[in-house]
Amino acid sequence: MTRANSQDRALRDRAAAVIPGGMYGHQAVGLLPDDYPQFFKRGDGAHIWDADGNRYLDLMCAYGPNLFGYAHPEIDAAYVRQLGVGDTLTGPTALMVRLAEEMTEMVGHAAWAMFCKNGTDATTMALMTARAHTRRKTIVRAKGAYHGAAPWCTPRPTGTIDADHAHQIFCDYNDVASLEEAVAKAGDDLAAIFAAPFKHDAFIDQARPDLAYARKARELADATGALLIVDDVRAGLRVARDCSWSAIGVEPDLSTWGKCIANGHPISALLGSEKARKAAASIYVTGSFWFQAAPMAAALETLRLVRTTDYLERIAGMGERLSAGLTERAAAHGLGLRCSGPGQMPLYLFDDDPDLRKGFFFVSQMLDRGAYLHPWHNMFLCAAMTDADIDGVLNAAEDAFAALKREGPGLAPVDKLAFLAGGQR
Repeated sequence: MTRANSQDRALRDRAAAVIPGGMYGHQAVGLLPDDYPQFFKRGDGAHIWDADGNRYLDLMCAYGPNLFGYAHPEIDAAYVRQLGVGDTLTGPTALMVRLAEEMTEMVGHAAWAMFCKNGTDATTMALMTARAHTRRKTIVRAKGAYHGAAPWCTPRPTGTIDADHAHQIFCDYNDVASLEEAVAKAGDDLAAIFAAPFKHDAFIDQARPDLAYARKARELADATGALLIVDDVRAGLRVARDCSWSAIGVEPDLSTWGKCIANGHPISALLGSEKARKAAASIYVTGSFWFQAAPMAAALETLRLVRTTDYLERIAGMGERLSAGLTERAAAHGLGLRCSGPGQMPLYLFDDDPDLRKGFFFVSQMLDRGAYLHPWHNMFLCAAMTDADIDGVLNAAEDAFAALKREGPGLAPVDKLAFLAGGQR
């Protein structure tokens, strides 16, 4: 199809004059094909509309927050009702206590909860809690793992100093020997082991957690007195209704949550075990909008749907069908496509595509056919999607793979990936 883009281009020009770089963060200019829209006007269910009115099935789900569908009537009604009563007040409402009760009842390891706004807030609170609990400084975390955009964990260190990244030792995810070596290097100064729920680094194949690795992380934390932290900001409620590592029988001391726990309304959380309660009470963390009541009302309605619907089983099933279908159709065109990660949070990468020229071309072709995919970041499925939506993506992919097969030899390399290249510490 031919997509209109005049409004988006006009907004880009205006943004370039008043916003550094024209855009920042995960939507920064150059991180996606140039024909991808930068601005959007609305979302409904599983679909988004860009500033020019082009409609797409959104396989990014706002980078994760959309779990039950954009503009979900019940969740948004709960939010709006609370707005009419009170939202940002001098202190929290009773909804904060109720939400903490429901989240600790839902998550097996959790005895308490604290609420904030973004995933970075939650992971930084977890770091502070671990250091307060142990009175130590050093953390161990996996190379390439994303834990937020604060100076201590940002993947792009421009504007930070060495001290911001001090007292961190890196290991290889799912590599027991590497984890043991990192913990040994920390010695008696180990405060925490940070773990992603699965390996969901950008640009590379995803990997589910190896049970031996997860058990060793738990064992090493117990042996050293450090805390084990599972950063579930991205995967929480999409892998399990409990903490993601509950699926393999390993419980952390702290877990961080965000993105979809209120279906896109702004709230995140730190959950913790009894042993870390005193330390969590001792740190000073706050924000002007952290006690907002309306997002808490939305979160309570989201959790009700988590408990009472088969959303998780449906999105997992649709995701596996989509990944299998794409792999099969790519192979039929003589293309190697690797689909990794859980089906409901997949990453698609082409074989023999080190500079992502195939990936960028393919997702642009899919965008032309009404499906919004990403060339190097894991994607997300939501409960508003249907089997017909999956069929539509697979049908679109038939044409996109055919176009890639025709055009592939002449594609120019992608030269716009400096954002992360060389930026990992």
